[in-house]
Amino acid sequence: MSGTVFSQLDKSLHEHLATLVRLAATGDDETAADLARSELPRVVAAVKALLDEHTPDDRGRCPTCRTRWWSRRLPSPCRAYLTTQLCLTVFDDEPSGRREHARRAG
Repeated sequence: MSGTVFSQLDKSLHEHLATLVRLAATGDDETAADLARSELPRVVAAVKALLDEHTPDDRGRCPTCRTRWWSRRLPSPCRAYLTTQLCLTVFDDEPSGRREHARRAG
């Protein structure tokens, strides 16, 4: 068996996400709708679970992120929150119509 367990999981996850993106971009309307109904709730649940790990404590610090193992926890928002925020609301690599529709619908 080659590679670490993490590298195998990482490869599998990236392949799954790439398949979702490809199907959403190239599939017909029925495929895209089926994909959204089946996969979007799972992706949202995964993002929420990840962000739950990074919810700030009472002092506004991320309980998960640290600069070094012996150092203090970083102030929130940590990189996980910032990256998620940027990817979901700022970075726009889709045609403007799709992103605007998603914002109005949500």
